[in-house]
Amino acid sequence: MANITIDGKPYVVKDGVTLIEAIDEARIPLPRYCYHPGLSIAGNCRICQVEVEKTPRTVIACNTRVADGMVIHTRSPKAKESQRVVLEFLLANHPLDCPVCDQAGECKLQDYYMEVGLYDPKFDEMKVKKTKKAFPIGPTVMLDQERCILCSRCVRFTDEITKTHEFGIFNRGDHSEVDVTPGKQLDNKYSGNVVDICPVGALTDRDFRFKVRVWYLKSQKSVCPACSRGCNMEIHYEASRPYHLQNERIMRLKPRENHEVNQWWLCDEGRYAYRPIDFNRLKKWKMPAHGGQEEADWEKVLEKLAFLLKGTGTRTNGRWALIASPQAANEEIYLQKLLFKDYLKWADIGFKAPGQEGYEDDFLIKRDKNPNSTGALEIFGLSEAASDITAIVEKAKKGEFAGIWVRDHDLAKVFGEETLRIVRQRLQVLVYEGTNGNPTADCADFVLAGAAYAEKEGSFTNFQGRVQRIWKAVEPLGDSKPAWQILTRLAGFLGLLWNYTKPESIFNDLARETPAFRDLSYKKIGDQGVVWRKSSASLRGA
Repeated sequence: MANITIDGKPYVVKDGVTLIEAIDEARIPLPRYCYHPGLSIAGNCRICQVEVEKTPRTVIACNTRVADGMVIHTRSPKAKESQRVVLEFLLANHPLDCPVCDQAGECKLQDYYMEVGLYDPKFDEMKVKKTKKAFPIGPTVMLDQERCILCSRCVRFTDEITKTHEFGIFNRGDHSEVDVTPGKQLDNKYSGNVVDICPVGALTDRDFRFKVRVWYLKSQKSVCPACSRGCNMEIHYEASRPYHLQNERIMRLKPRENHEVNQWWLCDEGRYAYRPIDFNRLKKWKMPAHGGQEEADWEKVLEKLAFLLKGTGTRTNGRWALIASPQAANEEIYLQKLLFKDYLKWADIGFKAPGQEGYEDDFLIKRDKNPNSTGALEIFGLSEAASDITAIVEKAKKGEFAGIWVRDHDLAKVFGEETLRIVRQRLQVLVYEGTNGNPTADCADFVLAGAAYAEKEGSFTNFQGRVQRIWKAVEPLGDSKPAWQILTRLAGFLGLLWNYTKPESIFNDLARETPAFRDLSYKKIGDQGVVWRKSSASLRGA
């Protein structure tokens, strides 16, 4: 360990760490462009200059190691002057187009100029013009070479993280410019990350470009539901106008740092999978009426459904099945288990649909395209084989069920439209609970409009057994409701006295009754997640 002093305060840090790591650990702001903790050290932007006592010149903090007894100044006149001079050189050929730049509001060049900028620059306006102003370099990213400050973050990302080598720095001196390698385009599965790490407006997201100014956005922590990795992310949403005055609320998804799950990155599959939150949503509740279907208040629908379940449930002559969803939160799955498995005694329960597995790599993307398969296996107490819904559908085709409750799955997409038609003919009752419209919802007797993951609180369990929180960013659309409210109210109509008023109280009961979750709480989970007990049956093959 090394004893050092930063801006007059003593700190103890690990031997061999860089000055910038020590400064970050001390939570002291220091300008940087080329440095990124997930990439190799380039040391080419030079703005992280600090003063080290007994050293004749200022040094760059990103490529200088600590030594015992070192005294460092990040805000001294000498350090500030060095940072100011470097920033002036970086601005020498930078275009003055901040008002029309899509990066305005989150641009580090703007931020550092306001903090340490030289307001009486020595350079005139004869700037060296780069070759191309703004052009697409792939399906997701635009490049503006004039705005690039040659930090080389994008080059190092594609060389070191994705190893796809799309970027390079071409030409020399003040004519140097970043571009894609001849004959290539930026189309790897993590391409959006270069926009996240670009400190200026050189690389912008084609999906988000000119959609909204960032100062109109709010953010909420969440977990990506696109696969079983459970990457930590932030939901950026516009809350300045009522939803009926705009086309969408969710504007973009950004990665959130978690070293145990996704580090600093997010795949494109998860990044651009936010549109179902706002489009093609189920907003109204429906139930059978006069040989057809009618829209009704949600409690009226649940009251009629409860009456039906009392009369045709397994307690009399009918046989029901539950097709649950690994897109559901732990708390929702637990209530399904309490209601359908424990109380109504439904024996046929599954949640895993064939065809939901896809591409996997050795970095972040997992084959299972659901965020909570691991949690569902543990809570329902099912094996991988028993969780498959194929057997339930085959029994339904043979007319073995009076009714089926389907959560999220579109049977037409999974098994084909002909299979859905046969199942529908053999059933007396089909209940669909979900967020988005599809053929299964279209032919259901009862349609229960559910809230999307960005509209509710809860938790997911990723493939590692890491339990992670999700938080509500926006209000549920239309009359849609979080599943925990739906199941709690239905239980009330069935005569059960559940006193759940929020997901946290449900999770507390889940943690008491389910061995893998034992001793966990929302407080312990925090915003980084906690791995559950290793003795869990679901982790035997992990």
